[in-house]
Order: sequence, then C-alpha cells, then structure tokens
Amino acid sequence: MAKKSSIARNVKRMRFVEKFAGARAELKRTLADPKTSDEEFFAAQRKLSRLPRNSSPVRVRNRCSITGRPRAFHRRFGVSRLVLRELVASGAMPGVVKSSW
Repeated sequence: MAKKSSIARNVKRMRFVEKFAGARAELKRTLADPKTSDEEFFAAQRKLSRLPRNSSPVRVRNRCSITGRPRAFHRRFGVSRLVLRELVASGAMPGVVKSSW
C-alpha cells in the first residue's frame, strides 16, 4: 500500500488538471496559432507560466486504484500487475485468463 500522502497529492493534482484544463487549452491554442502576434504570444506564455505547476496533466501519476502502487500499472484495468494477478486468479475479472494455464 502506498503512502496516503502520495495518493492524496496525486488526487489533488487530478483536481487541478480538471480545474485549469480549459484555460490551459486556450493558452496552448494561442501559442500554437501561427497568426498570433508577438505581443499576444508572449502574454499567453506569461499567463501559462503563472498557472499552478500541478495543473499540467504531465504531473499526474498513474496509480493502482486499489493499492495506490505507482509502478507496473495496467491502463486497461486501472490496477497494478500484482492486484491484476490476484483478481485474475480469484476469477474476479471475467474474460481474463492467465496465459500459462
């Protein structure tokens, strides 16, 4: 089980990403537009840098939904390899079969 503070910090980052997604997308669109003037470009760049760092989606870590483990995460199932193995062995995931059986 991961530290509760690490899990809480990641949840906080997810909330920040959702909160600032619209503003961040608008600023990114301005920066990517080739018709943007230099003044508008630098103003958008300044506004983007003033946003909280944790509002960037890159800072969110994929974690197991059950244990909070940050490594060996399977996106398809949302759990780590250890939990996935337990769930498959117990038959809790229908349609998934261990390959060596």
